[in-house]
Amino acid sequence: SECRWDGQFLLNCSFTRISTVPEDISQTAVTADLSYNNIKTFVCPDERNEQWMLKHLNLSNNKISELTLTTCTNLPILETLNLNGNAIHTLTLDMPTPAHGSKKDSVVDRLLPALKVLSVERNNLTTVPRGLGLLQSLQTVHMSSNAIQQIDPKDFQNCSQLKDIDLRNNKITKIHPDAFRDLNKLQVVVDLRENALKIPLPQILVSLNFFQLEVYLSKNAW
Repeated sequence: SECRWDGQFLLNCSFTRISTVPEDISQTAVTADLSYNNIKTFVCPDERNEQWMLKHLNLSNNKISELTLTTCTNLPILETLNLNGNAIHTLTLDMPTPAHGSKKDSVVDRLLPALKVLSVERNNLTTVPRGLGLLQSLQTVHMSSNAIQQIDPKDFQNCSQLKDIDLRNNKITKIHPDAFRDLNKLQVVVDLRENALKIPLPQILVSLNFFQLEVYLSKNAW
């Protein structure tokens, strides 16, 4: 491919018209920019491969429609994952309920343990991806410009480190009063602009520590 490699930390494959992720990505790369290409599928390295040392992975502006992150056990220090501008309608994080005696817990413990920023803006999501709470270090979630219709009480369950949620420009009509109840570290922004909210304002803010937050609610249906 026409990818550019600085010989040490940075792999730049942006605007190279590739349709698959290069198989020979150096395991010493810290940043991989695969944006603005024709990639339709992305599969994380599995247990048969050595661990990648990536901290920043940019897959924005490709043609990905479905993505499963449950196999991402060999990206132990990945901090940012940019999936903006794809066609993602299914983003799988959680796993089926395990059979008795299975090793689900050991796998979950390794699911992107260092990921801090997940950005899935300008996609086709209709719901918040289930299992965000499995990303134990997650601090920022950007999901603006999708087609999310409501926020359920379990959508952000166990997201104990979450500080910033961007849900701007979706189709949200309903937010469960307990949706943000356990997010004790929210301290930056809850952005709900440009949705279809009609419910009374107190229902949204009842479980938020309002005085430490910026909450954006303009351009709704009130």
